[in-house]
Amino acid sequence: MVLNRLEVAAARRGLNRRGVNANDRPDPAATMGSDRLSQIDHIVILMMENHSFDNYFGMLNGRGDAGLAVDDRGIPSAVNVAADGSLIRLLRFDGTTQKHAVPSQSWNASHIQFDDGTCAGFVRSIEQTLPGRDASVAMTYWTEEDLPFYYGLARTFPLATRWFCSCLGPTFPNRRFLIAGTAHGLIDDLPFDMADYPAAGTIFDLLTAHGISWVNYHHLSRIQVHWRRLSHVRGLNFLRALAALLTGIFPQLRPAAQSKIQATADMYPMGFLRWVNHLQSFNEFWVAARTGRLPSVSIVDPDFSRCSEENPQDIQCGEGFAAKVINAVMNGPAWPKTLLIWLYDEHGGYYDHVPPPAAVEPDGVPGLSPMQRFPLLQLLRFTKYAKQIQAIDDGPVTYNRLGFRVPAVIVSPYAKPGYVTDKVYDHTSILKLIERKWNLPPLTRRDAAAIDPLDALDLHNPPHFLIPPRLPEPARPWRG
Repeated sequence: MVLNRLEVAAARRGLNRRGVNANDRPDPAATMGSDRLSQIDHIVILMMENHSFDNYFGMLNGRGDAGLAVDDRGIPSAVNVAADGSLIRLLRFDGTTQKHAVPSQSWNASHIQFDDGTCAGFVRSIEQTLPGRDASVAMTYWTEEDLPFYYGLARTFPLATRWFCSCLGPTFPNRRFLIAGTAHGLIDDLPFDMADYPAAGTIFDLLTAHGISWVNYHHLSRIQVHWRRLSHVRGLNFLRALAALLTGIFPQLRPAAQSKIQATADMYPMGFLRWVNHLQSFNEFWVAARTGRLPSVSIVDPDFSRCSEENPQDIQCGEGFAAKVINAVMNGPAWPKTLLIWLYDEHGGYYDHVPPPAAVEPDGVPGLSPMQRFPLLQLLRFTKYAKQIQAIDDGPVTYNRLGFRVPAVIVSPYAKPGYVTDKVYDHTSILKLIERKWNLPPLTRRDAAAIDPLDALDLHNPPHFLIPPRLPEPARPWRG
């Protein structure tokens, strides 16, 4: 994708207005946008949804110290205590189609799960935030039999055993960290709560300003794209929030008020005009991979309603989609100079035994619920839907701790074979990688403090995986 001069000039004016400090770039002696990593021309980010490291890879043996402790029978020994005092053991999930709306990765539920670093609150988080639902679902996992491609991927390429999501919260805040180094006060997945833009902009602004090509590949229709543009106008945004809260009085309005993620770039919808020309359909991704015309940075979004692996989807559908994407990149002409990172936005409420560490507060913007963002909505605080929002958004108002671990594998011809890294990463490590590659300044204090995942590569010797390895077939090949 070639950026036009007007788009580049507009992006540079925007950075100047926001006061981005160019002196903070990795190499102050070199210009911003200059290439400092010649072995890599293409960075591809494939971020799936809602699974913890233990939930997928807890039973992956021989890959560092990351997995679950097991008893003499090879059964995981982890437990959580239910409200009635009973012990809920970690068990293999029966089948591959997840339960509907359980477990929960809401802001409140995630902080309950953390439980002051004990990771003992997973069962309790469902009992308290989703009363009446099966709380044992949080204590489940899958194995290589269920996910053969993912296990083969993790055994072949570098596995990151300490990749944490960026905050103890759900999808939208964590994907915001991926593109901006901050959630900018967002703590939930409510689309009417997003009438804002971060002070330093997003990584897309930096890329555009320096003529670096990027594309967000997606499954949206044209109608959905234009609706996203209209639905986040500030006045209409408030009306959508009002309509959503009225669902507590008129439940039949609820389907119209709720929404799913559409594209990662849409996490800051007020910047629509900055990113809309960089949305391309998934059919164009297959062509770009096959012909070697991938942009410098690609974000590859699954179809969030079909194959993102969020509940209640069948996880094998997502594995099949991810396998097709990874194989397309490995077998395309651009592979010799490509780095692909496969990972998850957050843990989905599934158990993980490693407590998330403290993190650098990104920008001092506190976490706010819609009731706090739109004070007039306090008039409706007694409605059923308002109470539900208050319940999922309860908890601390800071971003000074990472979220739970997620599966992550670094895929590249330069990857160290069989390597395991236990360095602490979060989603802003991808920002750090992009900033290092093109000599760009950090967006917030969080990505300034992050480390990039280049320890997983050997850039000083001929690439080990120049001829792509043959990985196991996914349990269910993607036919979409």
